[in-house]
Amino acid sequence: MVEWWRHAVIYQVYPRSFADADGDGVGDLPGITARLGHLADLGVDALWLSPFYRSPMIDGGYDVSDYRDVDPVFGTLADFDDLLAEAHRLGLRVIVDIVPNHTSSRHPWFVEGRRDRYIFRDEPNGWRSLFGGPAWTQVADGQWYLHLFAPEQPDLNWHNPDVRAEFDDILRFWLDRGVDGFRVDVAHGMIKDLAGVTFFDHEDVHEIHRDWRKILDSYPGERMAVAEVFDTAPDRVARYVSVGELHQAFNFDFLEAPWDPAVLRRIIDASLAAAAAVGAPPTWVLSNHDRRRHVTRFGSVRRARAAVLLMLGLPGSAYLYQGEELGLPEVLDLPDEVRADPQWIRSGGTELGRDGCRVPLPWSGDAPPFGFGPGGSWLPQPADWAGLTVAAQRDDPGSTLHLYREALRLRRPATTLRWLDAPDGVLLFETETTRVAANLTAAPVPVEGPATPLLSSGGMAGELPPDTTAWWRIQPD
Repeated sequence: MVEWWRHAVIYQVYPRSFADADGDGVGDLPGITARLGHLADLGVDALWLSPFYRSPMIDGGYDVSDYRDVDPVFGTLADFDDLLAEAHRLGLRVIVDIVPNHTSSRHPWFVEGRRDRYIFRDEPNGWRSLFGGPAWTQVADGQWYLHLFAPEQPDLNWHNPDVRAEFDDILRFWLDRGVDGFRVDVAHGMIKDLAGVTFFDHEDVHEIHRDWRKILDSYPGERMAVAEVFDTAPDRVARYVSVGELHQAFNFDFLEAPWDPAVLRRIIDASLAAAAAVGAPPTWVLSNHDRRRHVTRFGSVRRARAAVLLMLGLPGSAYLYQGEELGLPEVLDLPDEVRADPQWIRSGGTELGRDGCRVPLPWSGDAPPFGFGPGGSWLPQPADWAGLTVAAQRDDPGSTLHLYREALRLRRPATTLRWLDAPDGVLLFETETTRVAANLTAAPVPVEGPATPLLSSGGMAGELPPDTTAWWRIQPD
């Protein structure tokens, strides 16, 4: 039997912005539990929960102060158990985020001065933080500690066996509760060569992932892990999913690709080749909580609809980000005073940061907060989202929500891809089950299929319209 994760579609939930049950304007675990039917109806296989652990929330929960408890803003451990049980009842697996590169500066280790578990030095090197500014902060006695992100996120010292033992135990804590896997934040960053040019992709990080794979394999039920590995070439990313390491790695080249047929084809080929070389499934993603939503990135809903049919037609596994099934755009005009992203704060307002893709979801109604919860929402929703709510789109066969549901209903697992001759600007390929044609040009083009199109992102009348993807079934169900 093929492992479930090789062909899964996994839906990312950003807890602060999914659904609010208690009316404080911030999404929470009971809110997610109450809305899991939406994911089951959509047809995804699993959900990935961004961090919900105890945290000062300097970086949206990616600054963890207690890895074994739920932050009160999100609920309790009992609420998590309820969410997990309901997800499993609905046939959904649950993946949780693990943040091993750094802790919060409020973590007991840092508060208690356990410097051996962090990276302290008498002199800093010249590294810069990914959030802007220096990657080192000086403490009262003159030493400096490393933080690749915000100063409130000190980097852990993974050469210390106490750190390794602690995270082994954290993984087991959540596996024992029944989670189906982990998304590993900054999976390529835990080991640093302070004399080196870069702080990512050190050879010794693979030893950690091999140890974690043994832990995952010791549990029943095909538990899995997906690695966040960015700014790294596809052949290097593939090493994180080679035999005995993690199961999947996010495809940031595909995520960041422009609406360009030559670029997309090159990335698809490189991704398939790198994954095949190590026997891993390729993974595909168009948006997440750290990147501008692809409706805005590609410039139109029409292109976004075509892009998701292209993505879901590819062999392997795919990740969806909450709200993309509604065609939500990036919110670019948030008031300065509500922005909370440390990228915005540390850049002095010169970088918008990631708040625009984290605006709470619109569920129903014709005015904010659109059913997000009984109160307001921690980031304001645009008033013109009234037509994009789940309720507004649910019964509309022309809606983006309907397109996603149909695509997930009709999607079939595939492992191979064969390119076919096509007009310039068209990506045309076949898997074992489906022919896929994506017209990335500004004019309609003739494209022949083996039968009547199974699904189209933008209609079909003898020709494939501009910025449109269509599917044909080539193998009977």
